[in-house]
Amino acid sequence: MSEPVIQLSTLSKHYGDTLAVNELSLSIARGNIFGFLGANGAGKTTTIRMLCGLTKPSTGSGLITGKDVWKERNNIRSQFGYVAQKFSLYPDLTVAENLQFFGGACRVAPGLLRERVTELLRQTDLEGKRHATAGSLSGGMKQLLALACALVHRPSILFLDEPTSGLDPVNRQQLWNLLYSLSSDGTTIFVTTHYMDEAERCTDVGFLHKGKLLVKESPRNLKRSFTGRLLEMNVEPVMPALAALRQVPGVLGASLRSGRIRIYSAVAEQLVADWTRAWPFPDFQWLGHEWGDADMEDVFSAYSQDYHQILTPRAEQREQP
Repeated sequence: MSEPVIQLSTLSKHYGDTLAVNELSLSIARGNIFGFLGANGAGKTTTIRMLCGLTKPSTGSGLITGKDVWKERNNIRSQFGYVAQKFSLYPDLTVAENLQFFGGACRVAPGLLRERVTELLRQTDLEGKRHATAGSLSGGMKQLLALACALVHRPSILFLDEPTSGLDPVNRQQLWNLLYSLSSDGTTIFVTTHYMDEAERCTDVGFLHKGKLLVKESPRNLKRSFTGRLLEMNVEPVMPALAALRQVPGVLGASLRSGRIRIYSAVAEQLVADWTRAWPFPDFQWLGHEWGDADMEDVFSAYSQDYHQILTPRAEQREQP
C-alpha cells in the first residue's frame, strides 16, 4: 500500500488560551476527495492554513508527500493549490490576466501557460469572460476563477476552504463536476465545508467539533453507524410540539425536517408503542409517523451531540460487509 499523500499526527494549534485544533490525526490517500466538516469556528480553516504552511503548528506534525508542512513549506508549495474562503485575486486584472499572473508566479513555462489558460477557461466556463475584470464577476464566477488560478500549475493536491459558500445550485454543481474530474485524474482534494449534503460527494469525511476530530469514515460507513431507523412524527402544531417532544424521557434530540419532527432515540419503537396506547399531549394532534434512514446531517448531529446510544462503535462498523 502506498504512503498517504497527507498525514497528520496529533497536530494542534493554540492561540493564547484558545485551543483551535486539538491533536488532529488522520491520513488521506492519493486521489481521494476528503471532506472536512464542522460548524463555523470548529478549526477547519486553521487546519488548512497549517497544511499550507501559512500558520505554524503549536504541537504535533503534518506531512505532505512525506515532507513537513512547516519546516519544508517552501519545498512543497509547488505541489498544491489553495483556494481561500475570501476572494483573494486581483479585481482590476482580467480573468485571463489573473491566470497568467498566477501561472507566472508558479513558474509555468510561457508556452505551456498559454495552453493552460485556454484549457482552464474552457473547464470553468469562463471563456466568455476572458476579458472581464475579476472584480466584475458574480460570486460563483469568482470562485471558479479562484479555482482555475489554483490549478494553473497542475498541482497534485488541492486545498479548498468552503469553496461553495454563497454559490447558487448551478455553480455548486459545476464546481463539484470539476472536482470529480480532477479526482479521477489522481488529484488529492481536501475540502472544508459546513454543508452536510456535500459530504455525500466525498470519498471520506471527517467531522471536526471544537477543534477535535470526532470521526473519519466514508459517508456510507457513517450512515451505517446508526443502530436503528429514525422516527419522523407528523404533529400539529409543529413548533410547540417540537419543544415538548424534546423533553420526553428517552428522546435524545429532535429536529424539524420538511414539516415533520425527526426524533433521535435508542428506544423509538417503544416510544411509538407507548404513545399509541396513550398520547400524552392533549394540546397536539398526532397525525401519523414514518421511519426514515439517516443522512449526513443526522450523522453529524449524533456525533456532535454525543448520541452514543444510537451509534455503532467504529470497530464493529468496519466489520460489516
